Amino acid sequence: MSVSLEVSEYIAVVRLDKPPVNAVDRATRQRLIEAFDEVSERSDVRVAILTGTGKHFCAGADLKDRPDPGKPGDFLGHNRLTRETGNAIRECAKPVIAAVNGPALGAGFGLMAACDIFLASEDASFAMPEINVGLAGGVSMLRTMFGRSFTRRMFFTGLRVPAAELYRRGVLEEVVPAERLMPLALQIAQEIAAKAPLAVAYAKQAANMMDLMPQRDGYRFEQNFTMALSRTEDAQEARKAFLEKRQPVYQGR
Repeated sequence: MSVSLEVSEYIAVVRLDKPPVNAVDRATRQRLIEAFDEVSERSDVRVAILTGTGKHFCAGADLKDRPDPGKPGDFLGHNRLTRETGNAIRECAKPVIAAVNGPALGAGFGLMAACDIFLASEDASFAMPEINVGLAGGVSMLRTMFGRSFTRRMFFTGLRVPAAELYRRGVLEEVVPAERLMPLALQIAQEIAAKAPLAVAYAKQAANMMDLMPQRDGYRFEQNFTMALSRTEDAQEARKAFLEKRQPVYQGR
């Protein structure tokens, strides 16, 4: 199977496993959608990690599975599936940590961009190389990360950028040696998993909505969430645990 899903201690690890470079075809995209929809609805999952097997995170779209421009509807179906792959990650009810263990190119870069927190190994690299095969990639994704000039340079040239440069530009949260990548991702995931599940779910929704709303409307939106959360059993447990100087025990209610 091209995508695996493992769950332990409220943490889901979604792993691209399609040797040799984890290039995504239609079947892989469909499996990614299914995996993150499952993560959204599982009560035993509070946070997810997306990573790849081997030395690649994802080398992009599988060129052996390109849509046929001569077949009516084939390109539209392919494009819809491509959009929904990113949407399944972005709209996942649980926070998603990208643990980029190697090159993230084209569609692979897009998969990382759909996540909430970006971590990478020192040997990871990033590019939108579609221009090199006569196509044009995702400038709409690049512009969420970079300024106008660098976005267009990457888009027009297919420039491949090392992880250290994306860290310098404030895109990546941390860059670590390969052997430390998953331990770091799991550490952050454990911190998130220890929080009140309902609060984290609301926080994920709020973070997504803040990308779309003016600050004034966004703050009111968040305040409504805070008001709703204050009535939950978990919020009461958090306050009680704080006063009693102990760790809270959350029930997701």
